[in-house]
Amino acid sequence: MAAAESDEGQSGRSRVSDEQLNVALSDQRYLRRQLKCALGEAPCDPVGRRLKSLAPLVLRGSCPQCSPEETRQIKKVLSHIQRTYPKEWSKIVQQYAGVS
Repeated sequence: MAAAESDEGQSGRSRVSDEQLNVALSDQRYLRRQLKCALGEAPCDPVGRRLKSLAPLVLRGSCPQCSPEETRQIKKVLSHIQRTYPKEWSKIVQQYAGVS
């Protein structure tokens, strides 16, 4: 999702607007690609790499390098995955949080 990568934040990282996030969450093909990235089953794009690096920290309840906005958005993504893709969610939790 090129549009999600266009707005640079103060830290030099790409910033994703809530609108861009909602569009991404409604795109099943895009989400499946990100899930495969997170599970190590496919290559990652820049958004997937960022999510893959921060999601484990958010899952564990502490992400010191996350902005409040990133933490909120990642929680929203993880909640959506939990509801919409329960099998993949279970794998993600096992892989990243060490919880079954």
